[in-house]
Amino acid sequence: MLVLAGAGSGKTRVITHRVSRLIQRGVSAKAITALTFTNKAAAEMRERIAKTVGDARVAKQLTISTFHSFGLGVLTKERASLGTGGAFTIFDQGDSLGCVKELLSRIDYGKRFDASEIASRISNAKNAFQAPEELPEREGDDYDAITKIVYPRYQSALQAFGAYDFDDLVCEVARVWRARPDVLARWQEKCPFLLVDEYQDTNRAQLEVLRLLAGDTKNLCVVGDDDQSIYGWRGADVRNILDFDEHFPGAKIVKLEQNYRSVKPVLDVANAVISRRTDAKHRKVLFTDRSGGDKVQVRIAASPESEAQWVAIEIARTLREDNVPAREVAVLYRSNGQAKALEEALREHTVPHRVVGGQQFFDRKEVKDLLAYLKLALNRSDEISLRRILNYPPRGIGDTSVHKLAQIALARGWTLWQAIERVDSIDAVSGPARDGCKALESVIAETRRQLLVQRVKPSEAARSLCERIGLRRELDATSPSPAASGRRFANVESMLALFARREVRELAKSSDPNDSFASFLHALSLDFGSDDEEKEENVVTLSTLHGSKGLEFDVVFLVGCEEGLLPHARTIDARMTDVVPASGDHVSSDIEEERRLFYVGVTRARKRLTLSRAKARVVRGKPSPRTPSRFLLEIPAELVEELEVAPEKGMSTAQLAQNASAFLAMLEENG
Repeated sequence: MLVLAGAGSGKTRVITHRVSRLIQRGVSAKAITALTFTNKAAAEMRERIAKTVGDARVAKQLTISTFHSFGLGVLTKERASLGTGGAFTIFDQGDSLGCVKELLSRIDYGKRFDASEIASRISNAKNAFQAPEELPEREGDDYDAITKIVYPRYQSALQAFGAYDFDDLVCEVARVWRARPDVLARWQEKCPFLLVDEYQDTNRAQLEVLRLLAGDTKNLCVVGDDDQSIYGWRGADVRNILDFDEHFPGAKIVKLEQNYRSVKPVLDVANAVISRRTDAKHRKVLFTDRSGGDKVQVRIAASPESEAQWVAIEIARTLREDNVPAREVAVLYRSNGQAKALEEALREHTVPHRVVGGQQFFDRKEVKDLLAYLKLALNRSDEISLRRILNYPPRGIGDTSVHKLAQIALARGWTLWQAIERVDSIDAVSGPARDGCKALESVIAETRRQLLVQRVKPSEAARSLCERIGLRRELDATSPSPAASGRRFANVESMLALFARREVRELAKSSDPNDSFASFLHALSLDFGSDDEEKEENVVTLSTLHGSKGLEFDVVFLVGCEEGLLPHARTIDARMTDVVPASGDHVSSDIEEERRLFYVGVTRARKRLTLSRAKARVVRGKPSPRTPSRFLLEIPAELVEELEVAPEKGMSTAQLAQNASAFLAMLEENG
């Protein structure tokens, strides 16, 4: 069954109630597998099901996870049967990117090519089950040629490190099941009832996993919205949902078109834009029973600065006069580069705000360093973790010594850790570096002994590790201020608290917290995407359109509705290689994906929506006129109220003084 759930139609509710009904009809919770894309979504789904069923113990028996966590579980359980037993490590996205950069530097292409673009192409190729030799080479595309060189070397590096990257956690499962029908049959028996949320975000490899697992019974129910498929840049294939009935003949298709989120004026605009899709197969028209609502506003400013100023003033007025909580207001934009002017304007008008999509918790250096120490203690062949902390905190092992150790390990058939253990037999390594290797070996040996022999709780072993390596002192010495050091160490404390909470859960299940700690560390590596810790602060949200999916607000400002921004210039013309996306921006595969992105932004609004654009922007130091986004022009005139906004005339002395005082207070608070 394919459930096409329009924006705001209660998509997740479909999954939770279907699971609950299966259980009520006598299906064992252990036979139900529900897959989604983030750990946060999986946790919310489990919580909702527990409330609906009324029994948290039953909900715990369900398999609810991300595709990657599910794949990790399969590979972990099947390594022995496949004859590939032994410890392995996982390349997170940072590790994969670092490996590509290293490979580029070895062939003297490090500065010529964007490593993230090559990593993305390798990822897409793997998810399409393309071997390095099968990669196409389009004439005139240098990135095709360099990817074909780097891809096989990247695969060799993974094998040398005994590692899987994120893509392997799905692709390898499909390969194993194709090659071993007996293994596949075991998992088909284990997972007879399959449900998938956000199906429009699946790629080819995930489709193959589902196709194999569903088998001949095809007992599969997926929920998604093809109108919100916006992740083509990371391999998601909208054809998976459009062609579901072709992949699974005889499938039933159900449309959910009633929207419970937005007022009619917002939905009228959303329907007008999405109805122009050229690739639609199952058209939907959203409707609502909610009455009233303001007509959608369109505002035209002279410049991005004027646009940002007007948005900030309007938000300040909305908070003050309309009594709208700041948490119910959002400013959405296509490119990260647009955020700076908006932040400056909001600060100027003392509007509290936060930027969504900053650094993820598990990407913070101090967190990754602590995890690397613990992973290495449990698996000394984890060379990625070893290289990360080999000389952190500094212990006299410089780059030259690391290179010598690696060369000798390669020549003698050792792992890098074995070279460190035998450093006394290596004359080429200097005295200080030799002492550093012994110090590291001692730290790792003690942590390993605590975890595996003495069975010390992981939270206590990790705290002891932090003390032995002097992590707090190192953070104090390398942070720009005491306040910054405190924040960084607070992140370490958060990790220790996370370990402690897990121990409580394991003990409640009568399990030894140490037994599955290695698997838990692997699972933490999968906490990427939108799983960053959220704070219930009463502040305005600034977010890219990609980062806003799944969120909703009473009042939404969608800024920069111009050709070249939305849709993105590189999407309009892929030959515009001189247009460099801002850091973190994602270039869609086609105009229709940009249209869906615009639609996602519009449907975030519950009560009030404003679309804005600038008449000119500075490009390469010169003012350049801008034309309205084609999506803006597709909205019938009677659905919007359009108005040019006057440029900001400046603030009064009293307002300047008030803002200066607030700014000084913020500086003092943050050290």
